[in-house]
Amino acid sequence: MASIRPILIVAGVGNGTGTGAATAREFAKAGYRVALVARNADHLKRTAEDIKSTGGEAAPFPISAYDYPSLTGVFSSIKKHWPDSTPRVAVWNAGLTTLKPFLELTEKEVRETIDTNVVAAFAFAREAILTFKDLDINEKGKRGSLIFTSATAATRGNKTTSAFAAGKFGLRALSQSLNKEFGPQNIHVSTAIIDGPILTEKTREYLGARADKEDARLDPESIAKAYMYLVNQDRSAWTWELDLRPAHETW
Repeated sequence: MASIRPILIVAGVGNGTGTGAATAREFAKAGYRVALVARNADHLKRTAEDIKSTGGEAAPFPISAYDYPSLTGVFSSIKKHWPDSTPRVAVWNAGLTTLKPFLELTEKEVRETIDTNVVAAFAFAREAILTFKDLDINEKGKRGSLIFTSATAATRGNKTTSAFAAGKFGLRALSQSLNKEFGPQNIHVSTAIIDGPILTEKTREYLGARADKEDARLDPESIAKAYMYLVNQDRSAWTWELDLRPAHETW
């Protein structure tokens, strides 16, 4: 790492057992300072303490909502917290899964799904790109890396996924557009299509026997390593979309 330690900003940490927290731990091991962003202050504090207990550096930045004012403010707070470091990686891992038959969806559910999966992602991306655009190019040829966690619903709809798929299609379109616009400015924008169940505290119960079968579900730590791979790509061969699935997923 350079003498000035880079910062990873990850939004969407959940209860500390999923993709967001695993990404934070992976980057902390690599020498990044980790800014944890989510709505549950207790979960954030616990995840930060867990990272610090293993020698990493992390700080919690709870927000009241995933919206423009909150996300603009949290980027400012992170920069003030570590004034001698610069954010180099931003991971948007927040999302809202709404699975209901179309005619049962309420207006509120549709708006909440789109606001979280698309509008909030716009806000996060804006702050990340504003942060990256004036940075010096690093040894990989980048000013910064912006990664979106997405899902199979971004490429195809299904029964009960009309709202969720609309949100993820929008997120994918945003990612592709930013990749085209800001790649020439040496900002690497990529998206990860996660196809299959991710093993977390919350999903272990419904996964049942699959939870202990490594080839039947995704491991958050493996996803985190894939994100590190994206960040470490040289500018001569950048990935825009990465598709991740367990070996036995019936795709």
